[in-house]
Amino acid sequence: MTELRQKMIRDMQLRRLAPRTQHSYVEAVAGLAKYYRKSPDMLSKEEVQNYLLYLEHERKLAWSSCNIVTCGLRFFYDITVQNPDMRLAIPPRKSQRRLPEVLSREDVARIFACAANPKHRLLLMTTYSAGLRVSEVVRLKHEHLDVSRMTIRVEQGKGNKDRYTLLSERLLEELKEYTKLYHPSAWLFPSVKKNTPLDITTAQKIYTTARLKAGICHGRGIHTLRHCFATHLLEDGVDPHTIQKLLGHRQLSTTAKYLHLTRQRLASVRSPLDRG
Repeated sequence: MTELRQKMIRDMQLRRLAPRTQHSYVEAVAGLAKYYRKSPDMLSKEEVQNYLLYLEHERKLAWSSCNIVTCGLRFFYDITVQNPDMRLAIPPRKSQRRLPEVLSREDVARIFACAANPKHRLLLMTTYSAGLRVSEVVRLKHEHLDVSRMTIRVEQGKGNKDRYTLLSERLLEELKEYTKLYHPSAWLFPSVKKNTPLDITTAQKIYTTARLKAGICHGRGIHTLRHCFATHLLEDGVDPHTIQKLLGHRQLSTTAKYLHLTRQRLASVRSPLDRG
């Protein structure tokens, strides 16, 4: 590992960036260095800008992927290298306002039914029933489940925040059967090595495999189950503020986007064609 990479990792650790963010930022800088075959601190403004254009126009990476690279390079040049001129050469990327995809309750049930085994099914059910991020569900432990209060404690979620969310009665019954069958130790969903949690990529593949087997084309990532959790609660009459706390959103406006997706809200509006 080069001294420059070590310094960047140390800078990110001091600022308590999430492990996945650290990995993404390091990969962003490594990709730039590999493209030009020289140290990234020796590159010019034009070279960095041309690389970003290459990712967008030639490799045709998604907006989100380009945005991660941009953020990683900005951190490297602003914090690690401390080159303010280079920071100005990296343009800020405007956020995209896209509504999340949501599945019907019937589609969610079909995905569960198509899971390969009880462990996979329970992983997906836990993600949906508690509205968890994939990074949160794979790091669940038995001690995080409070049966007396029917809550799940999420430790150090996004933004290094703790919160409580719902422990479903049905999920609890499934967990009892799962524990008898698999005897998980520290982690609720361990990897093959047992002493480490399930890899996030593996959890994503479990969802994708079940979704495709169910014949469902939309809702591509496992994060869709979290979107479904929020939208279905709104349809059941749960107030947005409560859902905000369960999801761990910092601002209510983030939760409010699900109001646009509820069946009741859409069903209450008639097309002008139907009023002819």
